[in-house]
Amino acid sequence: MGAENNHMEDTDMAKTLIAFFSRADENYFGGAMRYVKVGNTEIVVGLMKELIEADTFKIEMKDPYSPVYMTCIDEAKKDKQNNARPELTNYIESIDDYDPIVLGYPNYWGTIPMAVATFLERYDFTGKTILPLCTNEGSGMGSSEGDVKKYAKGAEVRRGLSITGSGASDSKGAVEKWFKANGIM
Repeated sequence: MGAENNHMEDTDMAKTLIAFFSRADENYFGGAMRYVKVGNTEIVVGLMKELIEADTFKIEMKDPYSPVYMTCIDEAKKDKQNNARPELTNYIESIDDYDPIVLGYPNYWGTIPMAVATFLERYDFTGKTILPLCTNEGSGMGSSEGDVKKYAKGAEVRRGLSITGSGASDSKGAVEKWFKANGIM
């Protein structure tokens, strides 16, 4: 099927998009602060790219949070309380060719970072599947799956995958299982 359906214009198959927000700098790992060059979510995205063919898009804030962890979490909390939509440095022109969309983010105050809401509200996700991936230090998915559903109008939001940040580099097996369960591999 697929390619021989002549009403399918010139796209033979929808591509997978991995859109993610990740924070380097000072991070919290099981009780200790450490500076990292690559955020946990981005580490998991790197493993995903070894497993499947996908385009990636990094959600980045025009005015990023502080590199200092405690300051960052205060800024993120304020944005959440104000239901802010931080401006992003750039956007994908269109998500039309993408399905499914893997959405990666750290757990900020029990949900997605507000910059992810900025990204989601920009597009029409009607008929698209979103697979949420949340890195955290034990707080799990929080309310992020429901919030993604709220901001990504029309999307089918599947059960997400929660990865402990300190275990990000060892998460390939969990990601592979999740991808297989969702028919991506």
